[in-house]
Amino acid sequence: MPIALKPYFQKELTEAENTFTKRHFQQSWRHLERAHILGQPYPIAHSFVHWKMLEFGIKTKNTKEIIGQIPRLLVGGVKSFVGNIPLGNTGGANVPPLQPMEIPEDLLIIIQTHSNNEITN
Repeated sequence: MPIALKPYFQKELTEAENTFTKRHFQQSWRHLERAHILGQPYPIAHSFVHWKMLEFGIKTKNTKEIIGQIPRLLVGGVKSFVGNIPLGNTGGANVPPLQPMEIPEDLLIIIQTHSNNEITN
């Protein structure tokens, strides 16, 4: 992950933790999805977000998320490594794992400004 992109990625993860602690689970999940979008092209970051999503599923006793995150955790980083990712996919078990999705405008600007990836949305 480019150094310039890391603070944005970390901010989303921190916000996910902070809002989870306050029991604002929907907001927490949204931050994990945003971290997924930012980290998806980078194998370690991508796998780490899926780990955090699995933890979220365990803590909230969401069986669908737990079951859905296990294969994503196992192959997400590999797909990033070979450059075969569905851009914009939010990473949760509530969306098909190979479905590209529209990247939110603010994240698109961050990605275009702070990474080497050229993305058109």
